[in-house]
Amino acid sequence: MENLKENRTADFTRHKSDDGIVIALKGCWALECAKTLSHVLDNAADDLGDAHAIIFDGSELEKVDTAGAIVIHNKLKDLEETGIPIRFRNFEKKHSRYFQMLENNGPQKEKVTVQEITTTYLLNRLGRAFINLLFLIRDLLHFFGQICVETVKSIIHPSQFRFRSVVRHVHEAGIDALPIVMLMAFLISIVLAYQGVVQLRAFGAEIFTVNLTAISILREMGVLLTAIMVAGRSGSAFAAEIGVMKLNEEVDAMNTMGLSPMQILVLPRICALVIVLPVLTFFADIAGLIGGAFSIAMLVDIPLERFIEQTRNGITIWTFLTGIIKAPFFGFLIAFVATHSGMMVKGSAESVGNMTTSSVVKAIFLVIFADALFSMLFVKLGI
Repeated sequence: MENLKENRTADFTRHKSDDGIVIALKGCWALECAKTLSHVLDNAADDLGDAHAIIFDGSELEKVDTAGAIVIHNKLKDLEETGIPIRFRNFEKKHSRYFQMLENNGPQKEKVTVQEITTTYLLNRLGRAFINLLFLIRDLLHFFGQICVETVKSIIHPSQFRFRSVVRHVHEAGIDALPIVMLMAFLISIVLAYQGVVQLRAFGAEIFTVNLTAISILREMGVLLTAIMVAGRSGSAFAAEIGVMKLNEEVDAMNTMGLSPMQILVLPRICALVIVLPVLTFFADIAGLIGGAFSIAMLVDIPLERFIEQTRNGITIWTFLTGIIKAPFFGFLIAFVATHSGMMVKGSAESVGNMTTSSVVKAIFLVIFADALFSMLFVKLGI
């Protein structure tokens, strides 16, 4: 009985031969011998020296199950990192099948390939990017044409236009966004006023900080920050809403029932942002002027009456209108890109996230690009 108990443990011996270092497994390599399994092979790879091979010998192996095979398999993975060839010999078929199973079903190491950066590779990437850009422009033009067609249909048949949907989107994208838009404009004007005072104080021209703040807010910062906020808030929501509907095949169901997704999903959102953005810009301008007056009063000790007088002398009606004129165009661009991205969703939920992110990035880029074009146009017109 004592000898039998000794045989119910996992053990090994190691010796050198002409073929390499031989690790002879002995005893019971099964779950019932779990206490001795975990660390039994810890010293198996010590002092390998200049061994040209490692051989696992199973001639004295009595029993193996999955638990023992996992321990041996993990040690094999460690030994593979040494680069020394590993071989098996004298294993019974019933024992070998466990190792074969682990080898077939175990996690495979991913091969990491590093792409060599060559002129051909860079030209290939550039060409693919250009082709993708052309396809995107084609899709956007096609989508714009569909919007124009649906707009004409709505003008000819006003009963088809979804006024309730427009009102809902005006409330969600406009009224709900008003507090955060005004707060952002208020804080940005404080930053502008503070930086203006610091720079102009060296020339004794702190009073012109009023002109700097008012012109910056009314012409550029008010409408631009509002558009960026709406692109991140409402634009992403539009893309995600339509994307989920596309994923759930609700858009396909509309087409099947003879309804126009452009009329139901796209046109109301575009109209809503075209209406909302000038209104939000107006309130952002007010909040920006209030923030500027507050910060300048604190920094330069200019009273409110003097701030109002200096603002009236430093701006014209066109200073205010240049920002308001740009707002509906920015609103159209944001809604256009957001709805297009939503309609492009396909395949999986991952596509919804990708297209939502893409819509925000594209919308902000187009808004800034359009703002630059408007600035050049207004300079040419002398406004």
